[in-house]
Amino acid sequence: MTPLGLRWARWATLPLLLVGILAACGPQEEEEMGEPIRITVPSGASFQQVTDTLVARDIVDHPTLFRALARVRGYDRQIRAGLYAIPPGEGWFALLDRLVEGRVLTVPVTIPEGWTLRQIAARLAVVAELDEEELRALLEAQEAHEVWDVPGPGLEGYLFPDTYHFSPGSSPETIVGTMTRRYRSMWTPERRARAEELGFSEKEIMALASIVQAEARGDSEMPRIASVFHNRLRIGYLLQADPTVQYALGERRSRLFYRDIDSVADHPYNTYTRGGLPPGPIGAAGEAALDATLHPETSDYLYFVARPDGTHIFTRTLQEHNRARVEARRMWDRLEMERRRESENSSS
Repeated sequence: MTPLGLRWARWATLPLLLVGILAACGPQEEEEMGEPIRITVPSGASFQQVTDTLVARDIVDHPTLFRALARVRGYDRQIRAGLYAIPPGEGWFALLDRLVEGRVLTVPVTIPEGWTLRQIAARLAVVAELDEEELRALLEAQEAHEVWDVPGPGLEGYLFPDTYHFSPGSSPETIVGTMTRRYRSMWTPERRARAEELGFSEKEIMALASIVQAEARGDSEMPRIASVFHNRLRIGYLLQADPTVQYALGERRSRLFYRDIDSVADHPYNTYTRGGLPPGPIGAAGEAALDATLHPETSDYLYFVARPDGTHIFTRTLQEHNRARVEARRMWDRLEMERRRESENSSS
């Protein structure tokens, strides 16, 4: 056949190809609606591999035409990785749009304020479909802050507490990247200017905000709690924040004893024995704690002690503080007695 004849043959088959594609992409025959078909597109998969998966799951029955349509629309190099739920009988145009837009199946993951990396790893391991210890080792790597452009040390305090939507099996890189971007978005020019006005670095603000977060039961007292720590730092007092000792111990305890403090006396996060702020955050501070730390209440309080209802008694002198501790201890003892009576009544 002459070159002219070959060219003509190619053009002659084009209408047939288009007819085939349109027929395959057109309205689907009536069929029983069933459960969506789940497929996973791995990161870096070629369009050929994606098509093979779609054929194997009976989603696409004419792979050549499907690939031709994708090439015509310029979609064959734009497919996004992730887990997809494909409705039965979905047309090719809609299917390609879904794959290119990355409309992946996601699950909500909520990270509460104040959580440590240890707690966060346990929750993220489920969505990442990884062993918890393996994920925790990745999150607790000492140099991780250099990779993710946060102050450090490590990622403690920089996986911002919020509700996220991740696709099951998401990579640690995807998860950490999303959460650290959310953290960085909190540092607006106004907040940076305020930190500079106070004479604090970003890391120092986050370390203090994490202590405020851990001390406060609710948002309303955060500015006053922050004022206590700002006041103590300003006059050179030890912070003596219980949550830092609990962080050094590696667990939360309802009540700290002097022996607990002494057992981690040399730990860099023990603010009963070390002056100034700890080396970094002790957990994930939320937006309210961050703003309270940047905008503390104006006060001359230097001490506070917790009541059973989560509120605090604030005092200015050590003598007042000691009286407040006795008062708070009585409240806690009364609460414990009431609990015991209720327990005895329910068991009798």
